[in-house]
Amino acid sequence: MTLYNQVSSNNRKAFFLIFFFLIFVIFIGWAFSYFLNDVLFLYIAVGFSFLMSFISYFNSDQIVLSMSNAYEIKKNDHPELYRIVENLAITAGMPIPRIYILEETQPNAFATGRDEKHAVVAVTRGLLEKLDKRELEGVIAHEIAHIKGKDILIGSMVVVLVGVVTMISDIFLRSLYLSDSDNDNKNPLFLILAVVGMILAPFAATLIQLAISRKQEFKADANGALLTRDPEGLASALIKISSDRTSLSKINNATAHLYISSPFKEEKVSWVSKLYMTHPPVSERVEALRRG
Repeated sequence: MTLYNQVSSNNRKAFFLIFFFLIFVIFIGWAFSYFLNDVLFLYIAVGFSFLMSFISYFNSDQIVLSMSNAYEIKKNDHPELYRIVENLAITAGMPIPRIYILEETQPNAFATGRDEKHAVVAVTRGLLEKLDKRELEGVIAHEIAHIKGKDILIGSMVVVLVGVVTMISDIFLRSLYLSDSDNDNKNPLFLILAVVGMILAPFAATLIQLAISRKQEFKADANGALLTRDPEGLASALIKISSDRTSLSKINNATAHLYISSPFKEEKVSWVSKLYMTHPPVSERVEALRRG
């Protein structure tokens, strides 16, 4: 897949995510109205779904950065890092993204933002201290590839949307349990389907999120290696990052998929745990890079 095809594919995925979210929230609003005999819930759901879609598109990057306790730096704060980001952005033919640092000892990095003009590259202090220049270039190239391919739009949006889907599913189930409304005349089959749907919705949203994330990592690895012409630099960085057992002090399940390597350190990878992994196994990514 070329980078241009990847951008088109991610635009379609962004539309799908927003569409899925709108339909899901409106359905919950209708279910609320049906079971609680109050149509007001449907109007609230429609307004809420459009509001959160707007927020996820325009403000998800700031939400992610706030959750990560990241702060912005300028050229004079870290000239070498700035030059690497600048050179790779120029090579990719895009504006220089803003650079943020997380005061974390675990080596890791992520990119966020809705497009090239509003992009952010964030790296941990541990990444700067534990990787050499060649490896750091590989990591930054990977993040630049995410930005160029519009992966960051998808990644940032799902942080907000998946969280909201989980929250409103929980609200619906709690309200249904606590409601004093007379549901004796309601269709029991629909009640069962609604409850099952609310229980499964967060899992379905999370699986969609993780499936998208894993595919994007392979593409960003390949496109990042093309930027540097040095796949071994990124491969070495991935090995070093994944083998580091340091934990992050500020990590959230909602943002884990954004990082270049999983911030959670899995000791064993069974087929079940692999299904819920935010990233492909590093061994597979390194093999793909070295195979070319």
